[in-house]
Amino acid sequence: MSPLSIVLIGFAMSTDAFAAAVGKGAAMRKPRLFDALRAGLIFGVIEAITPIIGWLLGRAASQYVQAFDHWIAFGLLGVLGTHMIIAGLKPDDETEADGDTDEAGEQHKSFWTLAATGFATSIDAMAIGVGLAFLDVHIGVVALVIGLCTMTMVTIGIMLGRALGALVGKRAEIIGGVILIVIGCAILYEHLHAAAEVVGAA
Repeated sequence: MSPLSIVLIGFAMSTDAFAAAVGKGAAMRKPRLFDALRAGLIFGVIEAITPIIGWLLGRAASQYVQAFDHWIAFGLLGVLGTHMIIAGLKPDDETEADGDTDEAGEQHKSFWTLAATGFATSIDAMAIGVGLAFLDVHIGVVALVIGLCTMTMVTIGIMLGRALGALVGKRAEIIGGVILIVIGCAILYEHLHAAAEVVGAA
């Protein structure tokens, strides 16, 4: 997997967290940079851990599916990408239970609220880790990139949330979904093209 694909995956995985951060920032009265950085760090750490867990799960089964591993990666990326696009197109009618009504001094409750939200938005990253277990990629690098992208995007999302509103976050999630689908198609094409060359050479 190329460095560009890794960066694009990191960006795509951070868009759902960005959408949540924009919503949170829009609900906060005057988010401070410290609050945004704190939320970004929490989201980033969780988002970096979950793909490693998924990768370990995928590696345990990789020896049994080597003949069609590229199809699994393509399928996972396609399904996740489609899910993100659909989620981005849905109107956000629900009131988020993310603890925005907490008082400023309730730091402990706020931490667990952020952690729970971060975990909820990192499920896709865990699934990505499963798909990457079947590819020639260093999961530590991918996890680090995903974590850094998420930390940056969440920090920006909270600071800009009040000015931009939740609609921007939804659009970012759609873009992230499209990126995942494109990467999945690229992975499938590379494997099928390589297989065709081997057959042609024979």
